[in-house]
Order: sequence, then structure tokens, then C-alpha cells
Amino acid sequence: MGIEKSPTGIEGLDQLTSGGLPAGRPTLICGGPGCGKTLMAMTFLVNGAVSYGENGVFVSFEERRDDLVKNVASLGYDLDQLIEDRVIALDHVRVERSEIEETGEYDLEGLFIRLGYAIDSVGAKRIVLDTIETLFGGLSNTAILRAELRRLLEWLKDRGITAIITGERGDGQLTRHGLEEYVSDCVILLDHRVQNQVSTRRLRVVKYRGSSHGTNEYPFLIDDRGLSVMPITSAGLNHGVSEERIPTGVAGLDDMLGGRGYYRGSSILVSGMAGSGKSSLAAHFADAVCRAGERCLYFAFEESPRQIVRNMRSIGLDLQPWLSRDLLRFSANRPTVYGLEMHLVQMHRLIEQFNPSAVIIDPISSLMESGVGNEIQMMLLRLIDHMKSRQITSVFTNLTHGNIELAKTDTNVSSLMDTWILLYNRASNGEHNREVYVLKSRGMEHSNQVREFVLSREGIELREAYVGPEGVVTGSARLAQEAREHAESKRRRQEAERRSVEIERKKAQLQAQIVALQAELAAEEEERHRLSAQASEAESRIEEDRDRMRHFRSGSGRVRRD
Repeated sequence: MGIEKSPTGIEGLDQLTSGGLPAGRPTLICGGPGCGKTLMAMTFLVNGAVSYGENGVFVSFEERRDDLVKNVASLGYDLDQLIEDRVIALDHVRVERSEIEETGEYDLEGLFIRLGYAIDSVGAKRIVLDTIETLFGGLSNTAILRAELRRLLEWLKDRGITAIITGERGDGQLTRHGLEEYVSDCVILLDHRVQNQVSTRRLRVVKYRGSSHGTNEYPFLIDDRGLSVMPITSAGLNHGVSEERIPTGVAGLDDMLGGRGYYRGSSILVSGMAGSGKSSLAAHFADAVCRAGERCLYFAFEESPRQIVRNMRSIGLDLQPWLSRDLLRFSANRPTVYGLEMHLVQMHRLIEQFNPSAVIIDPISSLMESGVGNEIQMMLLRLIDHMKSRQITSVFTNLTHGNIELAKTDTNVSSLMDTWILLYNRASNGEHNREVYVLKSRGMEHSNQVREFVLSREGIELREAYVGPEGVVTGSARLAQEAREHAESKRRRQEAERRSVEIERKKAQLQAQIVALQAELAAEEEERHRLSAQASEAESRIEEDRDRMRHFRSGSGRVRRD
């Protein structure tokens, strides 16, 4: 059994603290000016009263009541109504050094009485002391003050009150006056830094006695919907997978991916140099998703939605009907408008609101302006895991520089992707021609060929690899090679036809010669028969003459005349 927790209701913070702050114990929230200490403490208090049935007391040593009410209204908190409903009590304790005269020893008994009254007035289970440094500034005897604060925290513990104490960041230590030494059940450090002219807030749980917790530094946001913390290590690998395949929007690319397209819920990276057709390929996918009656969310960081719609019409793709039917929605912002964390939160919220089955981020390389490579990788990792958990198919485009055969992206996110498609702009014969290659596609059979990638008024066409005498050729070289091969084929056909005619002519001549020879042979045969008959007749007469001669010689010497 672990210690009892008081949930904060802050997205992500309860996750990385395994349930919230230690119940009935003090927690120190420290950090520099503007890092969000007061807002985080107030969020803990309001969420406790509204969502968890734990009323609270907010004791401010700096801001007056009216100022505090107005400041937290930006988060959507109506403190006046909560105070009227007697679920939150707000007390401003004014400590002014010039108005205090210290004589002998003193204590904080008066503060105890005020706190006890406020707690009892609403039946509070939570309390915030903001900020404790004001007491140190107003009273000079810090030894007595420390002892009294320690007594105050023990008093709150005895009453089972979950307390948050806010403190200013010190030089070389967490707080100016070393509060972490005795407010140590849980210590949360907030930081507000500016990098590349973009501000980012970070949170780290320095200490959490009796509980496991995330120890890394986590970005957190403050906007009109309150606070949210995005723990990187919370992204698990237990999301489901699908065997369903969805079309890419390009028939030739479907063929290269086993004839069926992408896996639903997979992540796809489309890399290429400027003008290689990355956005066009992404737009074809969006069209295919909407054509199937599903929703697609398109995050654009370089072009406006109207520009994208206009440009896609040049290749025969009309996205306007899908916008009109609310099947396609654009979110277009310059990458420098927000930090990476704000971009991530905006994406999460739009995904929750629109509930798409596909998401396009075009291009992720633009986010380089909002952070360094490792931060971008972590941000995309969280985004990819979030979409995988919802079975959302995601397509990321990425601008590459130099030699694309190096197969490297500026953001180093290729290892996070299930499918990686490379688009080439190859110069040859005085022109640029586009080519496409599937570098990897996990879990499916895919082509290892380089195909010619053609953009026309009819859309994207992937032509079969055309191999000439010197290898694969594209563009005008392909047309010239095809023309040469067509001419050679035509010449061969004509030569074959000529030879066929020549053979037929010779065949006719031979047939005529055969007929003539056959006629001559028949005449010869006829002459032979005639001569044979004449010879037979002559032989017969000679034989008759011989017979008569024999009779004549054998008779009376007379020849008998018949």
C-alpha cells in the first residue's frame, strides 16, 4: 500500500506523480517569477473543490483578493462564484515590513487562527500558502520564522490538510531560504526559459517521499483551458494494431505497397527536396480519406488553406467539397507562433474535437525553428503515440537537403515511422525529373524499384521503371529513348513487311514457274504417249510383216494375199 494521493486534476501531472500530490502532507512548488507557481496552486485548489469534493483555502501573502480573482479568470475559473458557493475561501494576509515592529520573540499564532477560521468556514481539505517568501521579507528573525513554519506545517498535517506552499527560486538552491529542507514530502520545481526567442515552461518533480514518480523534466502549458503537463515517458508501446489497409490516393503507390496502401493507424514519413511533390502526395491521401467518408485533419506550417486548395486544383485535385462537408479541416499556423509544447497541445485538442481517422503534418521540418532536434523528436514521439493509441493514420512530410540517398532527416524521426517514402529531384539532360522510392514499410511487402513520379493535370502518375541501354531513364531522356526504340521497332516492322512482300513475290514467281514447268511436263508426257503409241503401231506392222514373211517362206512360195 502506497501513500494516499490527492489528485490535482492537471492533465499529465497526476500521471507522472502516480495519482497526485501526497494527501495530508505539504508540497513545495518553487520556481522563478512567471513560471506558473500561483496558477498551478490555484488549479489544484479549484479542481479539488469542483471535481473531487475537497474544498480549499487560498492564502495570499502578495496578491490582493480582487487581483487574484481577475488573474485566474484567464483560466476560466470563476472564483467569485466558488467563494459564494462556500467551496473555496480566499484570504489575503498583508505583510508589510515598514509597518512591523519586532520586539522580543514572536510567533505566528495569529496566522494559525486565521487559517483555522478559513479552513473551518468551508470545511477545507486543501490549502495553498502563496508565497511564503513574503513572510521572510517581512520578518527579520528567520530562525524563529523557520521554527514557526515548521510548527504550522505540523499543525496542517495533524488536521489532515493537503498543503501547497509556493516559494521563489534561490541562487544555487531550490528556494531562497532553504524551504525544501523541511517542506520535503514533495518538491516540484518549475522553470520558465526562453530559447530561440520562444518561451517554454518546464516542470520537474525533484522529490516525492514514499511514492514513485517521473524524474525527468517535462514541458507544461498554461492557456485558456488551464494547465497541462506532457510527460514524455508516459508514452507506452501498448497501443493496438490493425490489419486494415487504406489507399494512399495514388494507384501506383498502392501497387508499390503490396497493392493495398498503408496500414490503418500507422505513421508515414514522406521526405524530399523542395518541389519534389511532398504536399501533393499528402493532399492525394487526404482526398482518398475524405472520398471514403472519413475525416482528415491537415496541419499546415507553410501554406494557407486557400493556397493549398488552389494549388491542388492545378493537378486535378479539388479539396473544397471535403471542406464544405466538414470531412477535411485545416489548421494553419507559422511554426514560430508557439513553442513545440503549445503546438503539441493544440494538435491534441484539435484531434480530440474533430476525431479524424487521418492526420497530415506538412512539413515537420518547419518545426526546427521552434526547437532543437531532440525536442522535436520527443514532441513527435508523443504525437505519434497519441495517434497510434487512437488508430489514426498519420502522414508527415519532411524537407531534406543535399543528397537524399543519405536517407537522413533533419529531425531524426525516421526510426519512429512505419513507412518511409523518399521523393527525388534528379537532374539529368538539363532538366529535373521526379522519382519515388519506398525505403521501408514495416509489416508489408513493398517494391524496391525507383519509379518516375509525374505531376500532371490528371494528378499524380507513377510510371513503371524504364530501363534504357545505360540504366533507368526519366523525363525527356525517357521520351527520346522511347522515340528511338519506337523508330527502331517501326524500322524492323517495315523491314519485316518488305521481306514478306519480297518472299510473296518470289513465291508467286516460283508458282508461275511451277505452273509453266507442269504444263511443259504435261506436253512432254502427251508427246511421249503419242510417240509411244506410234512406236507400238509401227511394231505391230513390223510384226505382221514378219508373220507374212514367215508364211511366205514356209508355204508354196506364194505369198498369200488376203
